[in-house]
Amino acid sequence: MSESQRSGSPDKDPASEAQAAQDSLGNTERAEDATTPEVAPATGGTEPKPTLGRLFLENLWAANTVTVTVLSLVLAIVVGAILMIISDPDVLSTYSYITARPSDALNSSWTLVSEAYANLFKGAIFDPEAFSGWLDGSNGWQAVLAPISETLTYTAPLVFTGLSVALAFRGGLFNIGAQGQATIGVVLAALAGFLLPLPPGLHLLVALLAGALGGAIWGFIPGILKARTGAHEVINTIMLNYIATYFLTWLIVQNGVQDPNRTDAISRPVDPSAQLPRLLGDNLRVHAGILLAVLATWAVAWLLNRSTLGFELRAVGANPDAARTAGISVTRTYVLIMVFAGLLAGLGGSNMVLGSTASALTPLVVAQIGFDGILVALLGRVKPWGVALAALLFGALQAGGNRMQSYSGISLELVTVLQALIVIFIAAPALVKAIFQLRAARAARLQTSLAKGW
Repeated sequence: MSESQRSGSPDKDPASEAQAAQDSLGNTERAEDATTPEVAPATGGTEPKPTLGRLFLENLWAANTVTVTVLSLVLAIVVGAILMIISDPDVLSTYSYITARPSDALNSSWTLVSEAYANLFKGAIFDPEAFSGWLDGSNGWQAVLAPISETLTYTAPLVFTGLSVALAFRGGLFNIGAQGQATIGVVLAALAGFLLPLPPGLHLLVALLAGALGGAIWGFIPGILKARTGAHEVINTIMLNYIATYFLTWLIVQNGVQDPNRTDAISRPVDPSAQLPRLLGDNLRVHAGILLAVLATWAVAWLLNRSTLGFELRAVGANPDAARTAGISVTRTYVLIMVFAGLLAGLGGSNMVLGSTASALTPLVVAQIGFDGILVALLGRVKPWGVALAALLFGALQAGGNRMQSYSGISLELVTVLQALIVIFIAAPALVKAIFQLRAARAARLQTSLAKGW
């Protein structure tokens, strides 16, 4: 026997031989486990399979997406109620003698909170008094559909800006510039709406295309800078937001744009031929923009899930280096992502002046739909139909908040607080899990999906 045979292979040390022996033992044990029948429980027989009802109850209190979203809404409502009580001096004064008469504090708090949230519901979804009035003939059916009409009116532009942010996010870019892209979109849509003498139908189509083109141009700029120079899209889009805002402010007061009958900063009104048609008559504000929003949601979902471009977009968003190795042009994809994102935001801005929200340019015509679109995209977990549902929720809060402010005296800013709280709780599932003691297994999987960008 040679020396090498006596001393063992030179490639193996004693530690590796011990590990090999342990692995061999483990394989033997696994083989025995596979051939050995499973021992029945002490009670005898095999364990019965859980029923559908039992599985439902076990998973109901798990930290899945639906449960976290619903409980986040509950937490936001509770915190909002506390803020209402704290901000009302009359109700707050009853807590100074709560030990003597606790019923005063409880009753006044309940009256304030219940009335406020009732008005929020009536202004956003359904007003029972209006329905009763329609039945007895004291008001028309328009009053019954008015809450839904207002909700859908506020929802339409938020769908577009939310999709803009979500599409960029799926491609690995954080589009903070939806506000600026919507601003340029509303500018070009309005200019086409009152400067071009076109027949109805064609005029509306041209105005919508002009708004989409304006947003696409404003999205192309940070896209090409990111692709060619590596400049960060967050910084570029923030700066472009300012440029777009000040450009709008300057443009409104120029000759040919400013309303000749006004001295304040307001443009000429958009021609009726360029206005989006109202869906439920002239007395209700909901317009065809909500139909375009649904169509855009379907188109983005198809683009992401069914098209080659969508696959490339998601591949670049997941790992740009791997996508480049696979032959995907990361530069081209970055540009296309921001162009499509800007196009969607531009359509959202067009809704603000071609719809029923406004008929002329003002410094605040775009409101905050671009920044709200970021919240909508996060709440919708950057998935197209989730974004649409999140926009519907935000639209309902905005519509109901107007009535809550008018009838209950609650500040409209509370609606903004509720929106922010909902997003905070949904973005922090571990916090919701800890508060409600949800099952940890599903929560861990949810956190992993959040960390990966959903």
